[in-house]
Amino acid sequence: MIDLIKEPSGLWIVTINRPDKANSLTYAMLSELADIAEAAREARGLVITGTGKVFSAGADLEEARAGLATSDVWERLSGAVAALPGLSIAALNGTLAGGAMGMALACDIRISVPDAKFFYPVMKLGFLPQPSDPARMAALIGPARTKLILMGGQKIPADEALAFGLVDRLIARDQLLDEARLIAADTLAAKPEIATGIKTLCNGS
Repeated sequence: MIDLIKEPSGLWIVTINRPDKANSLTYAMLSELADIAEAAREARGLVITGTGKVFSAGADLEEARAGLATSDVWERLSGAVAALPGLSIAALNGTLAGGAMGMALACDIRISVPDAKFFYPVMKLGFLPQPSDPARMAALIGPARTKLILMGGQKIPADEALAFGLVDRLIARDQLLDEARLIAADTLAAKPEIATGIKTLCNGS
């Protein structure tokens, strides 16, 4: 349910492939994603995308009720993505919901299809968000808009997400991965230490 392609350029493309369940994530899938993200330190770039019209609906409902909603595997995944030395891109093929937002927030760049929606109904379900997600979201869109999503329970359409800064560009579905490759091209062609150095300077660390 997690597909990985390692392209000759050094770009790794990871695809969540459970479209019959809206790409909802089980513990096994999250663990595999975290394993890949940790191994991707050897990659020049990483793209995370999904199959079908939903990027991910978040946690698998049955596993969420059994404890997945509060598992530390979410933080392991987002932390591994955030720590990558190369360029990371979330190529959002559709709606992004709940804890799945963490891996997208941890990416350097987020591109999205125009019909996607973004929401994080964790409070309504009686849980706290994953610890790093509110701070990463607030760094992108500000505290008030973060509260609009997390506390106001608002479902944000893609054009509003673009205006907020939650996503960086809206791309037609059939061009999504080509656009991700285009964005990554200069990083893939650069000396790794230069690309990593620029990323470090951009991140202020």
